[in-house]
Amino acid sequence: MSQKPSWLQPHGSPWAAGAPRRLYANPWIALDEYDAVAPTGRKAVYGVVKFQNLALAVLPLHEDGTITLVGQNRFPHRDYSWEIPEGGGPLGEDPLDGAKRELREEVGLAAATWRQVLTAQLSNSVTDERAVGFLAMDLTPVATDPDETEDLAVVRAPFAEALNAALAGHILDMLTVAMLLRVYHMAREGALPADLARRMLS
Repeated sequence: MSQKPSWLQPHGSPWAAGAPRRLYANPWIALDEYDAVAPTGRKAVYGVVKFQNLALAVLPLHEDGTITLVGQNRFPHRDYSWEIPEGGGPLGEDPLDGAKRELREEVGLAAATWRQVLTAQLSNSVTDERAVGFLAMDLTPVATDPDETEDLAVVRAPFAEALNAALAGHILDMLTVAMLLRVYHMAREGALPADLARRMLS
């Protein structure tokens, strides 16, 4: 991992807050409200959505330069979304174990090669949700085990087509967009086998 540049150092004072007031909770999220003081010294009321799981994303990359995507109807926006395999892992679990489970459950694949290539904060102004993204390679089929609420379509698409679809706004899921861009960068910068990178980008 490269060294952090000096200009990335924080400035000013951090937020200060009293004890949280729990307003809502279910097995996936909780909503806490705080009496807070902003870095400017101004008093504020701040609500934070706390996630009970770590967000996990897996980009399954096949030897021919294609990737596996899933399509499903999503509840919050009431729309249809094409995504890489994703899910949540318990906060105390090894993220890799959760990623392996999601890959198997959603698309029926196992991978011999795993690389953690992304860590991210999702919507960090109002949530504490964190994400970890993995590149999965050397793939073999296994039995699927989908969640009882998921009705998934599974496609195998050329990497370049999926990347272009994301850049054109046809793929909106942010973890999928971020992972496609991350792996594109890896292919361009020589961080993947040259033959594989050439097939991905052609």
